Amino acid sequence: MRIALGKTDLQVHPLCLGGNVFGWSADTEQSNAVLNQYEAAGGNFIDTADMYSEWHDGNVGGESETIIGDWMKSRGNRADIVIATKVAKLPTQPGLAAANIASAAEDSLRRLGTDYIDIYYAHHDDEAVPLEESLTAFQKLITDGKVRYIAASNYSTERLAQALKVSSELGISEYVLLQPHYNAIVRDEYEGDLMALAIKEGISVLPYFALATGFLTGKYQPGVNVTSVRADGMQEYMNDRGWAILQALTDIAATHNAPIAAIALAWLRAQPGIATPIASARTPEQLAQILPIIELSTEQIAQVNAL
Repeated sequence: MRIALGKTDLQVHPLCLGGNVFGWSADTEQSNAVLNQYEAAGGNFIDTADMYSEWHDGNVGGESETIIGDWMKSRGNRADIVIATKVAKLPTQPGLAAANIASAAEDSLRRLGTDYIDIYYAHHDDEAVPLEESLTAFQKLITDGKVRYIAASNYSTERLAQALKVSSELGISEYVLLQPHYNAIVRDEYEGDLMALAIKEGISVLPYFALATGFLTGKYQPGVNVTSVRADGMQEYMNDRGWAILQALTDIAATHNAPIAAIALAWLRAQPGIATPIASARTPEQLAQILPIIELSTEQIAQVNAL
């Protein structure tokens, strides 16, 4: 199963596999097991970043890219995989200055073991650098054949609109994809003006934290202790609204005989402008919970929307 990504010629699986856990909560062996199972299920779309996973003790960044690159080399499947990576948030290579974009791209290419990146994101906005400078630097990568498409992550509506205007005025490549923080609980960042702009401009949207860092998998329940590297971050969701949304997803999952996580992702796919959500898995067992592609009824979508 493949879906078209907006203004690109890319055809991708309806689940974009997040690589943020590779080299962090998933070691190389676990990461390879997840990647193998994802590919076996027809998956071809992997999201990573140069900063993944520098926050883990002993890491410096680039661990995820290296694991993915080594895996593609071992499988000989680079031509079959759509790779998205990002620049701007690695502490040793921060921001969107032209020189940094150029050097960070070379480092990502080396770690990924490839001569081109399918989608290269500005991982966050950098208002200290003129948009003309960063967008021209991205264009050079495209002209040189090192990047196919550019995209934006964590951009406000105003700044994304400005970036599109600058690209148009300069006659250079524009951001064609957008990654916002968006899920069934956290909706404010995307819904509203940003959603309207993305739809108007034909920008495909790929939400990150699609499962609210694991809360929407169903493993977190009132009064239940969960051992996880992400457990400490769940408190913001453990309120009446969060539990109500989780219960609604649980009820819907029962009618489909499907995992709760798959229903949370199905709700995202049903929202305006969404191309495919990004979700990660530390083990093949976790991957099995997010792989099913479910179509929700209008009533089921409305049930969650109302909360």
